[in-house]
Amino acid sequence: MANIAQQSVAPQAQFPPHFLQQYESHLRHLELKGLQPKTIDAYARGVRRIGEYFSYQVDALGADDLAEYFTELKASHSWSGVKLDLYGWKFFTEHVLRRPWAMPDFIRPPKASRLPDIVSVEQAQALFDATHVLSYRVLFFTLYSLGLRLGEGLALTVADIDAQRMRVHVRDAKGNRDRLVPLPQRTLAVLRAFWRVHRHPRLLFPNRAAGLRGARSAASALDRGGVQRALRQVATQCGLKKRSPPTACATATPRT
Repeated sequence: MANIAQQSVAPQAQFPPHFLQQYESHLRHLELKGLQPKTIDAYARGVRRIGEYFSYQVDALGADDLAEYFTELKASHSWSGVKLDLYGWKFFTEHVLRRPWAMPDFIRPPKASRLPDIVSVEQAQALFDATHVLSYRVLFFTLYSLGLRLGEGLALTVADIDAQRMRVHVRDAKGNRDRLVPLPQRTLAVLRAFWRVHRHPRLLFPNRAAGLRGARSAASALDRGGVQRALRQVATQCGLKKRSPPTACATATPRT
């Protein structure tokens, strides 16, 4: 058995034939289920890691085997990593090994005693004021006022804004589902003013690598990494050191 803390997951080319066949079947089932690429990658990585730990002999793993594996995994990985391996193995068990999942309470998440951090209107206003790049400032306001995740905001298109019904169509949200969220009048006004600056025919937040004025012809949205760096920088500048989920409130407004 491999030591998880020292384990570097072996590439697919090194898998024994039987496990390779199982792993490829796992990938096919993940794709057929229409899961998000990041989820597919995480579930596949978990199965690769478990396979290497048990020398790719995984057909008859029992509760004691898995308890040993996940106990060691918890000692060297975060709860999110443990959870993804568990879900990946559950999927593998049900769809590749074709066995029912008989351990629903196998691992429980650690109990959290902290309340989630909430960005107040005053803190949000300070963050907007400290963001000097217009694209980022409007994006942060949009995420805050609509209660969107970063990826959801970056993916917004002009067609997603329904000014008649005052709602926004959020596509491919968490769980690969669409949803509709209310559109505050102030947010609509900010987005319209911002669009008049870049006038991209499709994207609400086009890439600004060629400058904001050249964003009209951008082929992609703002770079996610650049947005995250900018958010960390202004959050630190404003004394917001904790990661805080957006709160749907349009009282705070950005400069436009």
